[in-house]
Amino acid sequence: MLATPGIGAAADGLVPKQPLTADLGTGSLPCATGDARLYVNSVPQLTARLHGPGDKQPGEADRVRGEYEAWWRGEDGVEERLAFTTSTMSDTAPFSWQLPATVPAETVVSWRVRAVNDAGASAWSSDGSGHPCEFVYDRTAPAAPVVSSSDYPADDVWREGVGRRGTFRFQASDDDVVAFVYDVSAKGAPRTVATGPDGAADIRWMPEEKGVHVLHVQTQDRAGNRSAPVNYYIRVSEGAGPVARWQLADATGSRSAAAQAGPAARAGAGVAFGAPAPAGTPLTSTAMLDGSGHGFLTPGVPAVDTTRDFSVGGWVRPARVDGTRTVLSQDADGAPAFTMGLRQAGAGPVWSFAVGEERVVGGLPASGEWAHVLGRYDAETGTARLYVNGRAVGEETEASPAEVQGDFQIGRARGTLGYRDRWQGEIGDVRVYDRVVVAGEVAELSRRKARQLAHWGLETAPNGLSPETGGGEALRLGAGASLFSMADGPCDVFDPDCVQDYPLEVVGEGHLRLDGVTGHAATEAPVVDTTDSFTVSARVRLSDNEPAAPMTAISQGGTHGDAFKIRFDPATSSWDVVMSHADEPGARETVLSQIERPDGDVGSGHRLTVVYDAAADEVSFYLDGMKLYDGTAAFDSAWESTGGLQIGRGRTVDGWGEYLHGAVDSVYVFAGALTEQEITQLM
Repeated sequence: MLATPGIGAAADGLVPKQPLTADLGTGSLPCATGDARLYVNSVPQLTARLHGPGDKQPGEADRVRGEYEAWWRGEDGVEERLAFTTSTMSDTAPFSWQLPATVPAETVVSWRVRAVNDAGASAWSSDGSGHPCEFVYDRTAPAAPVVSSSDYPADDVWREGVGRRGTFRFQASDDDVVAFVYDVSAKGAPRTVATGPDGAADIRWMPEEKGVHVLHVQTQDRAGNRSAPVNYYIRVSEGAGPVARWQLADATGSRSAAAQAGPAARAGAGVAFGAPAPAGTPLTSTAMLDGSGHGFLTPGVPAVDTTRDFSVGGWVRPARVDGTRTVLSQDADGAPAFTMGLRQAGAGPVWSFAVGEERVVGGLPASGEWAHVLGRYDAETGTARLYVNGRAVGEETEASPAEVQGDFQIGRARGTLGYRDRWQGEIGDVRVYDRVVVAGEVAELSRRKARQLAHWGLETAPNGLSPETGGGEALRLGAGASLFSMADGPCDVFDPDCVQDYPLEVVGEGHLRLDGVTGHAATEAPVVDTTDSFTVSARVRLSDNEPAAPMTAISQGGTHGDAFKIRFDPATSSWDVVMSHADEPGARETVLSQIERPDGDVGSGHRLTVVYDAAADEVSFYLDGMKLYDGTAAFDSAWESTGGLQIGRGRTVDGWGEYLHGAVDSVYVFAGALTEQEITQLM
């Protein structure tokens, strides 16, 4: 008999090969037996890879069918069996049998398979060195776990917990429970922890924010069945305050620093109190260290056990960024247990936090520039982290702290031959915690509150000057600029020049109208320092449906260009924030855009807000209080503008231009970067 091409013939009397248990599966799991038998929570499909006699030529396949048997002991102890035969197929195909729903639960089910062709049947997979495959169909969910914690007992008491871990014990009551599945307040994917020999497991958890947290826990048996969840409520208050704190705002001439927590710190002769404090913080003054051998402060005792969780930080402004300079450290045995300060890297100075022999570096210290720097060591994970101005920098690093606990130091670090790496510059509000300070707390510690510099309501303009609400410099209206006020009443609808206007802001009854030719308003002097963090915001409505050229709503610049401007670009139908990199013709620009159709003199326009964060070297753009996913860009090329704030025009290669045809209202200027919540409040 001739074989069909690609198919081997069985007429020579060769029977298929015995199936291997390694080629068998119960559901998605491999064949197992005895103590390793499988537990499943649904009736499984059985699968097998079968082989013909093996006499085929290359590229050919044998035709076989699979014969399955499954058996178990019924409740009366009598063996029951099921059989199933697949269709005949090429032995390159998988062979499967979906067991019927009548398969009993809570009992051991065994099964085997053999391959059959026209010449006969192979040996069963269980024959010889093989064995039956076994499983138990378990559809009973286990009992819920018992959850307990001595750190956070199940009561109504609020406990200090942010930044401090607690232990939680999960206890199962069923013998077949192999794991617990849990999450906290449904944040992140559920986690799984295996049971121990006592049917229990302990987990450690650290709250990162205050409030009521819910620990959801389920038991999971070996078949994958899960219990009903247990909800364990954890009431967490704010984290414990610092164990040592020195604001360093002492009176000029003081020879020690008063402590808000912990012992007072003796000041060397190279320390001068009464130095400037970072703007936008509660600090009123700081301490200046002269970088000499006398420029230090110390309480003369350890401030924290560095073998356990700890966090240290403060406000610093380096006068010099050369060499290695220490802000904070604690002595060990002839060396520091930790140091925080700055050091030199390949590209220049970087902030640094070292624990033992390991170090985290990142961020760019600049002479004369304030920064909040904080280092933390997490003893549970054995890792160190560094934060600069509220943001994690560098890589989280494994570290091994020294066991010896020596005196805490401000402005110097211990060396084998004495103290070294002395700080030169200001230091303020040093805090030491015996816990992990979490990311949200670091952001709050480093926050510099923005300060309102100016607000023009644009309601009136006596003698062509629109007053600043706090008594600051007025905006001088140029030709082509006028104020609309509802107090003037509506114009005559039969007057061909009548164009009815409406206020842009809910508060107030007027706004600035600009003709798009020469109309503008400006201050004589700069309002905001464009080299430091700032926020500028205004409500703007365009008069045209199809503007013919770019129009600038607000800007401040120098001789040749604008340090920043907010401009509408008709080519892209977008509002743009444009940050120029230098006061030079054709200077490079960083641009952020948000697509928006022109207003056509209808509606209340849009509130446009630019935020420059000097600490983060970032600029952000908000349209109507919202920022798109790409609404922030890196920007590290700020320069000092010398010109006044301009409403309705900007610098071009030909001088003043990009005049706005539209209306502007409620202009705000802040020193500092507003938060997203504060920007929303401007709406």
